[in-house]
Amino acid sequence: MRILITGGAGYIGSHAVRCFLEHGHEVVVLDNLSHGHAAAVPASVLVRGDLAEEDLVFSLLRQHRIEAVVHFAAYCYVGESVREPEKYYDNNLVNSLRLLRAMRRAGVSRIVLSSTCATYGIPAQLPITEDQPQRPINPYGRAKLAVEWMLDDFAQAYGFSYAALRYFNAAGASPKGDIGEDHDPETHLIPLVLQAALGLKPFVEIFGTDYPTPDGTCIRDYIHVDDLAEAHRLAVERLQPGVGLKLNLGSETGHSVREVIRVCEQVTGRSIPVREGPRRPGDPPILVASSAKAREVLGWSPRYRDLHSIVETAWRWHSTHRLGYADRPTTKGVI
Repeated sequence: MRILITGGAGYIGSHAVRCFLEHGHEVVVLDNLSHGHAAAVPASVLVRGDLAEEDLVFSLLRQHRIEAVVHFAAYCYVGESVREPEKYYDNNLVNSLRLLRAMRRAGVSRIVLSSTCATYGIPAQLPITEDQPQRPINPYGRAKLAVEWMLDDFAQAYGFSYAALRYFNAAGASPKGDIGEDHDPETHLIPLVLQAALGLKPFVEIFGTDYPTPDGTCIRDYIHVDDLAEAHRLAVERLQPGVGLKLNLGSETGHSVREVIRVCEQVTGRSIPVREGPRRPGDPPILVASSAKAREVLGWSPRYRDLHSIVETAWRWHSTHRLGYADRPTTKGVI
């Protein structure tokens, strides 16, 4: 298929680009590079541009005879969304509407949305299933949920087919070690822990040690980025006209903050300094997915089944790209 991938130079998007190309699909990447990296994708497929440029999006859809869209382009910092909600509603919601409008003009009606478990808010029960109430507690989650609502309406009114993939904590990197996670600022736990292991940060801060969990720290569900990429490919290939899919993507196993730090110490062979701090507002004690529906509908299951193997791939990337894509690969610290 001929696929437009928005935000394809970002962390998850770049791994999805590689997955689609390896399976014989033709790909065009649209990314404004505000958070993505040109080095993460082949130069031949990258178009630098913004979803706000609706005519550009329309021309790409027509020029490349696009058959489906995979939509990653979004801001994704929860804390920032609370401080700057206008920024998040404009980029994540309004620009998604512009994308859907350009797709209608071009006669493209298949789309896979990068959604999030943040649409659930504080879960009513665990593990989280797709039929649980969606009550997001921050603008990031609310904007993503509103995009899901738009897709519902476009499917009903215009015959769009879509999949909204709600994933949990993306982690890891390509096992080749050549593409991986590089955010500024970095907010994800595993990269922060590995940066401390490399001496790039003085310590890892644990936000809250008094949660009702076995060791007092938050528990999260970590899913390898390549497994997420594969789910997007499977979803694109299974879209049906006028039908919407809403699927959780997770490992179905929870790991506490302390457990993540301990596994990172095992993988790196280094002691990692820790500082304990107070809870962050709005952090649920436990978030763990049920991915049974994705297994049933997509035939998908994670290849990376344990945290150790996920961290190994992340360490291979971070130890050879200490400064991310700005750094030249080295052989120092390679596992």
